[in-house]
Amino acid sequence: MTRRVAACLLISVFLSHPAFAREKFAGTVTRVTDGDTVTIRTDSGKIACRLYGIDAPETSKRGKPGQPYGEEAKAFLAGLVEGQTVEVETTGAKTYKREVCRIRKDGLDVNLAIVQKGYAWAYMEYLRRPHKSIYLDAESEARKQRLGIWTEYNPLPPWEFRARQRQRS
Repeated sequence: MTRRVAACLLISVFLSHPAFAREKFAGTVTRVTDGDTVTIRTDSGKIACRLYGIDAPETSKRGKPGQPYGEEAKAFLAGLVEGQTVEVETTGAKTYKREVCRIRKDGLDVNLAIVQKGYAWAYMEYLRRPHKSIYLDAESEARKQRLGIWTEYNPLPPWEFRARQRQRS
């Protein structure tokens, strides 16, 4: 096998990896589950979307309490997109049977807007360029302005809240 053929094979395998499998489509948001998860109806069915790059406070689920600002984050997201047609870009990643997605509404980056208004953390563990610095800057500005979750002193990030919930179970 020549180097050129080997390089082409390697590149095609690399680009076919789920992290690079992107799909774009439009759909209607039929349900907002919490501040970072929605259900979207498309021509080919329904898709559950976990919003890329953010982590919103947890809402109460199955009798377990939620976090401060969990319901407010959900209401903010619902106000932006529920019942609305949105543009969706999947990242190729999945978490708990949900596609990880970026959502735009009339050109607005919905994921970023939630961070800008102080209803979610920039989810450092999963953010990649070029979004990483933009989302981190948005979180920093929301902190400075003491918006949403940042009105609280040292709010507990959702990933730490979930870890504590698992320890108690």
